[in-house]
Amino acid sequence: MSMKSVSFSFHLLLLLLLVMHGDGSGTEEMADDLISKGTSVLRLHSMDHDRQTEDDGTTVQSRVDPLSHMDHMDLSVMVFFTLKDLKVGNSMPIYFRKKDSSKSPRFLPRQEADSIAFSLKELPNLLRLFSFSRDSPQAKAMEATLRECESQAIKGETKFCATSLESMLEFASSIFGSNTRFKTLSTEHLTKSSTLFQNYTVLTTPEEIPAPMMVACHTVPYPYAVLYCHSQVTENRVFKLSLDGENGDKVTAVAVCHKDTTQWNRNHVSFRVLGIEPGTPGVCHFFPADNFVLVPDP
Repeated sequence: MSMKSVSFSFHLLLLLLLVMHGDGSGTEEMADDLISKGTSVLRLHSMDHDRQTEDDGTTVQSRVDPLSHMDHMDLSVMVFFTLKDLKVGNSMPIYFRKKDSSKSPRFLPRQEADSIAFSLKELPNLLRLFSFSRDSPQAKAMEATLRECESQAIKGETKFCATSLESMLEFASSIFGSNTRFKTLSTEHLTKSSTLFQNYTVLTTPEEIPAPMMVACHTVPYPYAVLYCHSQVTENRVFKLSLDGENGDKVTAVAVCHKDTTQWNRNHVSFRVLGIEPGTPGVCHFFPADNFVLVPDP
């Protein structure tokens, strides 16, 4: 499929150009992503295997008192909420990861990306290609990304790791249909701030975006830009919210609510953060600014 046969919004092109025009190294960001679980808790619910119990089980507190025992929390998981939280005036603690796009790895041209193996079995050769030692944080980040991209999708999910702009658009087109236009929705920070975690108040009635189908794309740590994109046949609801932070931060946030979580791993971190039983419907989460949702554009 050629680029000309894919319909997409100009906003999406601008967003992706920001990724494409990074400095291309991304090595520092890869190490940061490896340390921060916030880059992984949203991407895929099938990837949260039993290791989450070992990594997170003793540190994540219930939402009953989310700001207590902060020294023992991984704050990056504080992105989850439930549908009942979507009320004007409601306040909730939210972690919004912020990245410097100038330091992000860029997309490679399609031909160049396709010429580089993207496979876990090729990891030793890839490490030599990018000059990373086997025990380096970058090597561990690459391995985690490749394992995630090769892991089996959960029931009803279609997933794809896009190593180029063209392949991402082709995947989206395969979900929506080749003649369907689609648009991007992404979180926007309307004020500049270095604050990552604070209480936010819902300012106005959340706007629900019609989304009979959707594709969510998430950045993953790799030497060049890779997007983990997935779509689910189960019902999801997409919202835009106007939020006001305690320190005056203004955010137009994108959030997705999943009505069916029965296929998620019982150890998924969202259930513990929210203090709900595994499989409970209506689990929602915010998207950081460098992730986005694609929906049909009527």
